[in-house]
Parts: sequence; C-alpha cells; structure tokens
Amino acid sequence: MRTVIFDLDGTLADTSADLIAAANACFDTPQLDPVTDAATAFAGGRAMLRLGFSRLGQGDEAAVDEKYPLLLAHYADNIDTHTTLYPGVEACLDHLASEGWALGVCTNKPEALAETLLQRLRIRDRFAAMLGADTLPVRKPDPEHLFETIRQVGGDPARSVLIGDTITDRKTAENARVPCILVTFGPEGEGVARMQPEGLLGAYADLPDLLDRVLAG
Repeated sequence: MRTVIFDLDGTLADTSADLIAAANACFDTPQLDPVTDAATAFAGGRAMLRLGFSRLGQGDEAAVDEKYPLLLAHYADNIDTHTTLYPGVEACLDHLASEGWALGVCTNKPEALAETLLQRLRIRDRFAAMLGADTLPVRKPDPEHLFETIRQVGGDPARSVLIGDTITDRKTAENARVPCILVTFGPEGEGVARMQPEGLLGAYADLPDLLDRVLAG
C-alpha cells in the first residue's frame, strides 16, 4: 500500500504563534516574536526557551527544565488560539485517501498534545495512526519512529514518503531510506532546498502528482 506520513507542526498546520505564546508565558516580558522566531518554534519548546533565556543573558539547562512544564501547560490550554491548517490540507488528504493512500502522522510533539490539536483541527479521522514524541522510547530523527508509524497504517517503507519541513524530517527520512518531501511555505521558505529532499512542495494541491513522481524515482 502506498503510504504518506506527515509531520504536524509547520507541515500540516502553522502552529508557530501558539507555540511562541506558550514560550513567552514563561518570561516576565515576551522574548520571542511570532514571525521572526517561527523557525525556532518548530524546533521545539526547549529550543524556544533557550532562545528566550539567551536574549536575557541568563539561563542554563536547569532553567529550561524548570520552565518547560509551564510552557506545556500554557500551550495545552491555548493550543488552537491562532493555529490554522495550511491551505488545501483537507482537500488533499481526502483526495489521497480516495486514491488508496494510507495516511499517518509522525511528530515530535507530545502525543497527547498532537491528538488534541488534530481533533480541534478536525482532521484526526483522516489518519490511520498518529505517533508523538513520547509514543515510543525514540523519536525523530530515529528511523524507528517513522517505521512504526508506517507499520501502524499498514504500509511498507519501500512505498512510503515522509512530508516535513525541517532538518529533523530530512534526517529521519535519510536514516530510514525513505524519500522526503519538504514544504516551502514554512519559515525557511525555499531555503529547505539546501537539504536536497526528493521533492519540494509549494502548495497542497500539487502533492498527489508530486508523490507519484517521487515514488517513481
């Protein structure tokens, strides 16, 4: 079965503003900007906290560890205040399903938060499996995170493609020897081309044809 596995943050949905708001809630005054720091948002909560502390000229990993639960709690309470699906996501998922593709999500977002967000965005039912950062003992870029997602949707790595937006997704695909498509509508834009993925996606309307070309080699 042909299989396409999606990252979540920065790939299916623009979650940067809500992520940065959660990080800013950990400081007395906001330290991160929702536009210019969007790339850091997609690198994870700890990356945002490190950036905020660096701008204050203070903090270490102990400070990051202390604030991280606060960040998660704030984010859980405000997970979809500003978050939106990228244009064309729902129509694309429905088209792929009608063509017999198996669909899954493999994200480094904690599983419970990812489940909540996908439900709030009303697309959870499109995916046969969803694995988060804490579903397994390992996470991306460990290939087992991707392999297990493929297994749970009933797919085969030899007929699978990973859709993502960061170097973590690219490394995951390389480690799994699975082709990778990176989106160009994230904060890095066309800059993701430097990672040399098998495909670049500028709009979800183009994904079905791009998947066919990528799997054809």
